[in-house]
Amino acid sequence: MVTSPSLSLNDGDPFEDCTLYRQVVGTLQHICTTRPDIQYSVNKVSQYMQNPRDKHWKAVKRIIRYLKGTIEHGLFFSNNSSTNILVGYTDSDWGTNVDDKRSTGGHCLFLGGNLVSWCSKKQSVVSRSSTEAEFRSLTDSMCDSMWVKSLLTELNIQLSKTPVIWCDNTSAIAHSANPVHHAKLKHVELDLSFVRENVTEGSFQVNYVPASEQIADVFTKPLSAAFFLHLRQKLRVYSPVELQLQVNNILS
Repeated sequence: MVTSPSLSLNDGDPFEDCTLYRQVVGTLQHICTTRPDIQYSVNKVSQYMQNPRDKHWKAVKRIIRYLKGTIEHGLFFSNNSSTNILVGYTDSDWGTNVDDKRSTGGHCLFLGGNLVSWCSKKQSVVSRSSTEAEFRSLTDSMCDSMWVKSLLTELNIQLSKTPVIWCDNTSAIAHSANPVHHAKLKHVELDLSFVRENVTEGSFQVNYVPASEQIADVFTKPLSAAFFLHLRQKLRVYSPVELQLQVNNILS
């Protein structure tokens, strides 16, 4: 599923039926609750609800064609020995929005290997560096993880290990544990303090993951077909045939 990052507010002629555009995109937003693989693309076309253009509508139709071709796909949940382990992945592009140069942040959370939460959204302010953009996304991921932890506590479920958030930006990881003030990141000082406090207290760990294994990439940018399919499987979005292959591999 690929949607060009070069979509802009003034792409092409105005679309003739704004109501139809909003209705279809609204429906796609609901579908995202069970199809995380379209989250980035739907987030992208959702940014043009006020004044949609023909090119935006073409992008919407492409999402619909993708869904039609993968109509049997869905999230797979399993019960395993790592049920009480919470793991997150967080990522951000940097300033790729054509109109306002804002970044897109994304993250996903796995509980016991099962995808339980995910997000793709344009950040509310412009980031002056890739580290700044990554740190904003890291903060969102940690907040989401804290909510999941609180929910589990209410259900009397205790995590067996400290939650880990995987990030592919080494500078952001270093700042998450380094108490030294950095003038270049003063714009995200509150986020820095929030993340550092949770890392210092041992509530979370922030570790490095290579970009080639960064699952959250699927929520922040268009990908090659091969890499997209690779990450879609990492999200555990399978067709019945793919699921059977997974089972066969486990049993073999």
